[in-house]
Amino acid sequence: MRLTAVIADDASVALKSSASPSALKTWLHWSPDTGSMAIEASVSSAGQSQVSGPAQRDYYYWFRSFVAGGVAGCCAKTTIAPLDRVKILLQAHNPHYKHLGVVATLRAVPKKEGFLGLYKGNGAMMVRIFPYGAIQFMAFDNYKKLLSTQLGISGHIHRLMAGSMAGMTAVICTYPLDVVRARLAFQVTGYHRYTGIGNAFQTIYLKEGGISGFYRGLTPTIIGMAPYAGFSFFTFGTLKSLGLTHFPELLGKPSLDNPDVLVLKTHVNLLCGGVAGAIAQTISYPLDVARRRMQLGVVLPDSDKCLSLTKTLKHVYGQYGIKKGLYRGLSLNYIRCVPSQAVAFTTYEFMKQILHLN
Repeated sequence: MRLTAVIADDASVALKSSASPSALKTWLHWSPDTGSMAIEASVSSAGQSQVSGPAQRDYYYWFRSFVAGGVAGCCAKTTIAPLDRVKILLQAHNPHYKHLGVVATLRAVPKKEGFLGLYKGNGAMMVRIFPYGAIQFMAFDNYKKLLSTQLGISGHIHRLMAGSMAGMTAVICTYPLDVVRARLAFQVTGYHRYTGIGNAFQTIYLKEGGISGFYRGLTPTIIGMAPYAGFSFFTFGTLKSLGLTHFPELLGKPSLDNPDVLVLKTHVNLLCGGVAGAIAQTISYPLDVARRRMQLGVVLPDSDKCLSLTKTLKHVYGQYGIKKGLYRGLSLNYIRCVPSQAVAFTTYEFMKQILHLN
């Protein structure tokens, strides 16, 4: 009889056998494709064996993983909150700032609305981003295991698929909060439609068709999130795997909670996360522009032309073109997505060590 168990960076498997020691042979090997250590045990047919399967499940693992992802998301978004506010203002062509560029808008917002104007909508963002980050990272780990164990999909492709599925899952669960946050961030001091998070929820529900009002722009969001999250996790995971496989001493260090596990050094984590964010954003940016315009809905004067993904993309392209329409604010997005993803992945990797997830 032949048994195979995999010890990944986020799970452990125990093998027990009643066979005599001489009847059990074990091999350890590192798998570059999965970034894991594999145990292969061969038991002779002469011995009687019994396998207990996975060790008793840690029922708090999911909670710790949830917290790690939530903290990572909050740290990342707080870091780039001012840039996120400016991005929304530029993407949707806010009438008070539409004639300005990225740097000019960053200067104009504090003058017009005060320094805290750069953080407008950030409260709603934190309410949304904690469960979003938590669900995304936790779902990624679980989808990755599912694809590997149940469907037999491994190698680099399972990171791309698991990342896409995790991103879409997180979006669907937290989308209403994202809509409210976008509405609050789009407001300019002195021209308020909503007085706060609660008022925004109430107003949208009463005046925009109930629950459906909170899901405007969901389709382009999901379509855009699939490549964004997929390529983000794929790029980071691939760079991490290649780095620890080929340059373990140069790029890696022992994990704080498990010295037998190698993790990337902090500055390498930041670099890999930044590269992952830049690649993912470039691919999905036009869909992000369409999503924001659909989310803002009646706030925009041309909202009647932004009722579906196709109509929104055609309208933006026809009215503003590629550079000033579909990719308006992309330079700001590079500036914000690189540190955002760098902080997100680095914080998550650190929290995994603090919460003993390795």
